[in-house]
Amino acid sequence: MKTVQFVNAAARLAAPASTDPPPDVSGGWAPEVRLGAPALNGLALPAAQPTAAWLYAPRGVHLGRFRGRDVVVVADTGNHRVLIWHGVPDRDEQACDVVLGQPDATSEGPAAGGADTRRGVYLPTGVLVHDDMLVVADAWHHRVLIYREVPTQPGAVPDVVLGQADLDQVLPNRGGDCSATSMYWPFGIGVVGGRFYVADTGNKRVLGWTGGIPLDPDTEPDVILGQPDAASRGENRDGPATASSFRWPHDVCGTADQLLVADAGNHRVLGWRPHPPVDTAADLVLGQSDFATSTEWPYGPQRADLTRFPYAAAVDAGRLAVADTANNRVLLWDRLPDGGVAAGADAVLGQPSFAANGENRWASVTRDSLCWPYGLSFSGNRIAVADSGNNRVVIWRRQ
Repeated sequence: MKTVQFVNAAARLAAPASTDPPPDVSGGWAPEVRLGAPALNGLALPAAQPTAAWLYAPRGVHLGRFRGRDVVVVADTGNHRVLIWHGVPDRDEQACDVVLGQPDATSEGPAAGGADTRRGVYLPTGVLVHDDMLVVADAWHHRVLIYREVPTQPGAVPDVVLGQADLDQVLPNRGGDCSATSMYWPFGIGVVGGRFYVADTGNKRVLGWTGGIPLDPDTEPDVILGQPDAASRGENRDGPATASSFRWPHDVCGTADQLLVADAGNHRVLGWRPHPPVDTAADLVLGQSDFATSTEWPYGPQRADLTRFPYAAAVDAGRLAVADTANNRVLLWDRLPDGGVAAGADAVLGQPSFAANGENRWASVTRDSLCWPYGLSFSGNRIAVADSGNNRVVIWRRQ
C-alpha cells in the first residue's frame, strides 16, 4: 500500500526547497597534497608498522626554508619521531627524506624504544625551522631540542637542549621544583619578532628569550608569562581565568609587534601588543566573550567567534589561523585582530558552515574534512594542518 504524505501548503510556500549550492565558507582554500594515511573504507588509519610515508597522530607541522629551499617538518607524535621533507611534496603519501628520533623508518617507541634519550624523542609536538636551525619540542622528555642545521641524514644528535642539563636527562622540571630553566610538557615553540618562546604547558606558563633561540641550557628566559615567579606553576595562578593566566598554553605565534598564545585549556587565544617585557595582562582575547570567561561550548551549533580547545595558531602576511581542535575545524581571519574581544572568523576549513563541528562532518573521511587538528603552519598561499585524528597532514593552498 502506497503511503500518502500531506504537506501544509502555506508552509511549503513560505519555505520553498532550494536547489542552490551551500555557500562556500572556505575563503578559497582547498587541499593540495596529503601526507600520511589515506581514507581506506572511510577511515584514515595508521599503518600497523611505521613507514616513511604514513603518520600516527601528528601534532605539529612546519613549512619553512633551509638553505634557500622549502622544507616540511612534521612531529609524528604517536610514532615518537620527526619527519623531514626537503621540498614541498607534490604527491599524496610521499615518503619523507629524513627520520629523526628512531633508528630507521619502521621503528617506534619512546626514546627509540627506550634505549636512546640522546637521539630519541617522546611524544614530540612543536617543530620549527629558523635561520636553518631545526627546533623540536620533545614534550614528554620535558625539553626542547635544537639542531644547528636541519638534518639531511638520519641519526642526527641535537646540538643543544633546553629544559634539561644535558641530553641524558628527561625528568619533568629537571627532577626537582619548577625553575626558570626547567620545563614540564613543553608543547609549543615559536620565533616571533626575533624572540624565542616556549609554551611550557605543564607549568602553565610561556617562557620568552628576547635575544632569540638560546644555545646554552642554563640561559634563563627574559620574561615568564602566566605565573608570578619562576617557581610557581598553578593552573590559572591557582584561581579563575584572568587576562594574565593560562590553563594549558599550547602554541605561540604572532608578528614583530604582537604576541599570540593559544590557551587551549581556557578555550581561547590571548594577545599582547607590543610583546610584553614582563609578566602582564593580555589586551586581546579570541574565542571567549571576555578575559574572565573560560566556558566550553561542546554541544549545539557553534559560532565564528567561539573556540573549543584551540591547540594551535599561526600568522602570516597579516592573516591568522586557529586550530579549533575540539570543533574539528580551522578558523581563518583575513586580518589580525587588534585588541579587546576579537570578532568572528572570516572563513572555516573542515566544516560546511560556522555552526557545524562534527568529526569529519559526522561522515567518512574526505580530502577536506578534519578530525582534531592540532598543528598549523603558514607559508605564503599555503597552510599545513596536522590533522591528528585522521593520522595525516594536509597542505591546503589558496586558489
